[in-house]
Amino acid sequence: MNTPIEEFVVKSLKIFVTLAVLAAACASGSADAGRVRVFVGVGAPFFYPFAPLPYYYYPPVVAVPAAPVNYVERGRPSTGTGQSSGSWYYCGASRAYYPYVKQCPGGWREVSSQPASSR
Repeated sequence: MNTPIEEFVVKSLKIFVTLAVLAAACASGSADAGRVRVFVGVGAPFFYPFAPLPYYYYPPVVAVPAAPVNYVERGRPSTGTGQSSGSWYYCGASRAYYPYVKQCPGGWREVSSQPASSR
C-alpha cells in the first residue's frame, strides 16, 4: 500500500505529464509546424508569504517664495528732547519749504528746524 505522500507525487506527475503532452500538441499546431518546442520546468512553486509593501505617498512639493525684505531707513538720532536737529530749506519766491517745492529760482535759504522760543 502507498503512503499519502507517494500518492500525491504520483498524482502530480500524471498531471505534469498530461500538461506537457498538451503543450507539445498545441506547439505543433502553430505556423511553424515543422518544429516542436516544449519547455519542461522542474521545481517548487514560489509563493511569497507576505503581501507586497505599499508605495509610500509623498505629498507634492510646493515652493513658496520668501517674503520680501523690507528695509527701514533710520533718521538722524534725536537729541533726547524730542526735537530733531538739522535745517530746513525755504524758498522765498514761492513762499514754501523743501520738499514741497523742488526748484527755487531765487535760491534756497537755510532755516533752523527748531522753532524760536516764545518768551
